[in-house]
Amino acid sequence: MAVTDEAIEKIKSMIVSGTLRAGQRLPKEADLAAELGLSRSSLREAVRALSLVNILDVRRGDGTYVTSLEPAVLLEALSFIVDFHKDATVLEFLQVRRILEPAATAMAAERITEDEIGGLGRLLDGLGRHPEIEDLVANDLEFHRRIAASSGNSVLCSLLETLSAPTTRARIWRGLTQAGARERTLDEHRAILDALASGDPEVARSWATVHIASVEQWLASVL
Repeated sequence: MAVTDEAIEKIKSMIVSGTLRAGQRLPKEADLAAELGLSRSSLREAVRALSLVNILDVRRGDGTYVTSLEPAVLLEALSFIVDFHKDATVLEFLQVRRILEPAATAMAAERITEDEIGGLGRLLDGLGRHPEIEDLVANDLEFHRRIAASSGNSVLCSLLETLSAPTTRARIWRGLTQAGARERTLDEHRAILDALASGDPEVARSWATVHIASVEQWLASVL
């Protein structure tokens, strides 16, 4: 194992074991290097690598801290990687969404509150029946973000938010070119909302699947 990799593993072990906790400041570089049996240069490289993936937060003039380790923070690195996707992989992102989003929607049906249901209804009401496509897509992103948040699973919510961004252009493209796409999207959103309001996870799951699959099928036909 390379020296830097060994240093990374040792710091990781300290975090996993609870020796270093979320938000805690790391010991001084010289002290930590001595404690772990590492050179200061290899420790410095490890800290730099772990800061790139949001495990550590290097604050100039203050020290190095373990981040909050919340899913949204840790998955920012995935978001950075996703930004490099090519158009040909958009269909694959939709396929992954079709696997994950219905599960999140079903979970939300069991946990969502009346206030959250009301908020979703007002979100949809604000669009009207003939929205501009950019407004519809922005509304669509917010609609699904709120549902994922209502699932109660922060990891799933963060993953879906990361995976949703690469499909934005495809959603706009569909709205501009496919006849009836806007109306169909609005109707499917209402069906999902009705299923959530009734607290039926399987119906909610089914409508979410239909909703994501319709975009996926359209994109597959035009690529």
